[in-house]
Amino acid sequence: MTATTSPCTDSPTVTLRQIEGYPLWVGTARDARDLTTVLAAGIEAVVDLATLSEPVVPPRELVYLRFPLVDGGDNPPWELCAAIQAVAGLVRLGVPTLVVCDGGMSRAVVIASAATWFQTPLKTSLDEVLEKCAAAGPCDVQPRLWMDVKRYVFSCAEAHYCKRT
Repeated sequence: MTATTSPCTDSPTVTLRQIEGYPLWVGTARDARDLTTVLAAGIEAVVDLATLSEPVVPPRELVYLRFPLVDGGDNPPWELCAAIQAVAGLVRLGVPTLVVCDGGMSRAVVIASAATWFQTPLKTSLDEVLEKCAAAGPCDVQPRLWMDVKRYVFSCAEAHYCKRT
């Protein structure tokens, strides 16, 4: 992963970490709001996983997807699968994509890892991909979230819509 820091000294520091070998960055909800830096990095799509932050208001040229996931095991399976498949599709198509969550340390890293796993050699484990994605930046993956993602990434066909309770 490489770091890109905001050139603006008036605003809070923005650190986007690029996943090595992919047109994919991981960051915080605050990073997604620094549209100047996002666009300057060549990012064309933002996948927002933040639940506590307000949604970003993107400019017309930026694709914006929002899946309000929570850390832990309380996410509907369909929503986890949709987030993973959306990011995997963008990666497969080569679209420069930023995946963000509130702190940029759990949900964004987990979903980016699961999405890039689909592009790795068959013998690569999901845990190995997570280690690679988390290598160059802060990471605090919630175990229940990771367990659910590991379960659902292999059984997306079993995921079905159920209303949030």
